[in-house]
Amino acid sequence: MISVTPLQPDDRATWEELFCGYNAFYERTWPAGNYEHAWREFQRGDRIHALGARLDGRLVGIAHFLVHPSTTSPDVCYLQDLFTAPDARGKGVARTLIQAVEGWARARSCARLYWHTQQHNHTARRLYDQIAEFRDFIVYATPL
Repeated sequence: MISVTPLQPDDRATWEELFCGYNAFYERTWPAGNYEHAWREFQRGDRIHALGARLDGRLVGIAHFLVHPSTTSPDVCYLQDLFTAPDARGKGVARTLIQAVEGWARARSCARLYWHTQQHNHTARRLYDQIAEFRDFIVYATPL
C-alpha cells in the first residue's frame, strides 16, 4: 500500500538520495549546500512544500511543489519536482503523489495544478497523458 505524508526529519537521508536521482535524471549536479537549503525550506513549509510516498513503509517517491499567483485566475500550484525510486516504478507511486498534491492544492482553492517534463520523457508522459491535459505549450528559460 502507498501512503503519502509530509516529509519527516527522519526522511532526510533517503529524500536526498531520491532528489540526487531526480537531478541525475536531468543531468544536473547540485552542491551539497543546496540540498540543505531545500530541506530547510520544506521543513518550514511556508514557501515550498514536499510530500513523500511510502511503499510498505519505505520512502520511495518525492514531490516538491509551490503556490504562486496568476494573472488570469486564482493562485495556481506548480509541481516542480516528482521522482520515484527506480525499483518502485510502475506501482502507482507517481500517480499517488500527483493526486496528493492535487488534493493539497484543492484544499487551498488553487485554480489548477501544473508541471513540466521533458519531451522525451516518454515513461512519465504516458502517466501524465492519463491524468492531465497536455496544453501544447513550449517552455523557454533564460539562466540568470
